[in-house]
Amino acid sequence: MRMMKQARISSSEASDVIPYLMELGLVDRSAKISRDGDSRLVPITQGREDELIRMGYETTEGPAYTMERRKPQERIINELSDIPKDVLSVLPTKWEYVGDVIILKLDEKCLPYKKRIGEAYAEILGAKTVCADLKGIAGELRRPSTEIIFGNDTESTRLENGIFYEFDVSRIMFASGNTDERYRMRELDCSGETVVDMFAGIGYFTLPIAKFTGARKVFACEKNPDSYSYLIRNVERNGVYDKVVPILGDNRDILGKKFADRVIMGYVQTTSVFLPKALEIVKHGGIIHYHDTFFVNEYREKIERIFSAAAGDGFEIEKVREVKSFAPSVSHYVADVRIL
Repeated sequence: MRMMKQARISSSEASDVIPYLMELGLVDRSAKISRDGDSRLVPITQGREDELIRMGYETTEGPAYTMERRKPQERIINELSDIPKDVLSVLPTKWEYVGDVIILKLDEKCLPYKKRIGEAYAEILGAKTVCADLKGIAGELRRPSTEIIFGNDTESTRLENGIFYEFDVSRIMFASGNTDERYRMRELDCSGETVVDMFAGIGYFTLPIAKFTGARKVFACEKNPDSYSYLIRNVERNGVYDKVVPILGDNRDILGKKFADRVIMGYVQTTSVFLPKALEIVKHGGIIHYHDTFFVNEYREKIERIFSAAAGDGFEIEKVREVKSFAPSVSHYVADVRIL
C-alpha cells in the first residue's frame, strides 16, 4: 500500500475546515479521509504539505486508502448516463463548495432533469444540499437567484483565512472570487483606526479587519436585513463584538463627519453614487478603498474622473489592483485612494 502525507484535523473542526481545504485544492480526493481518535486524517494533495503547515496544521504520513480513481465529472456523467446526450454535454464541470452545500450553474437544457442532477452531484461530491444558480445576483440588495435541487438545508459555514462566515446560500451572495481581497484586508495595519464598512454584507471585509488589523472600531453598515442578521451572528462567532458596531440601514444615513480613518466601499457598478457620503465621513489623510467595474483599458482614467468630480484635486490614488474578471474585457478593480 502506498504511503501519503496527511493533515490532522480535530473532529470538532472537521465540518468547517475540510470543505475549506477542498476549495483550496489541498485535499487529495483519490484517497479516503480516515479517523484517528478525536482527529480526522485528511490526505494532502501532492506537493501541498507546506501550505497546510503554514496554516498551523500538524502533518503526518500514513497509508492511502484509495477511493474511486475516476474524476468526479466522469462519475457524475456515468451516474446520469440515462438522460439525453445533449443534456450530458452541458452538465457543470465546475461547482462551488460552501461548507457542505454545493452551488451549480445549470444550463436551461438541464432544468427538466434538475432533481436527478442534484441527487447525482450530492452523492458523488458528498454534499448535504445542492442548489442551482439560475440568474446570478440581482438588485440593490444583491440577492442570489437560487433553487434547491437536492436536500433542504441551505445554511452553511465557510472558513476562510481564519474567519468563519455563516450564511444561507439561498438568500445571500458570497463572492468567492474576492478571497484575495479579503485576505489583503486582513493584512492591513489599521492600528487604532476607526473604520467604516459602507457595504458590510455578512462581514466580508469587516471581520478580517476587526480580527487581525488592530483597528479600534469598525462601523459595519448593511441595508439587507437577511445579511444584517448573519453579520450579527458572524461578529459574535468570530469574537469581535467589542470592536464592531453593526448598523442596519442605508449607509447614506450614517451620522457624523470626518471621523473615519478608513472607508471600505465594497460594492460595484453604482459605487460612485455613494462616494459623496464616503468623502463626508473620511478624515483628511484617510483612505477610501473604492471598488467598481471598468473596462480593462480605461480603469485608471475612470477612477481619476470619478474622484475628480467628487473631490476636486484633494485626493491621491496610491494603488489600483484587479480583484477578478467580471465580464468580457471588464474587471472588478479596487483603488486605494488617500484623501488630502
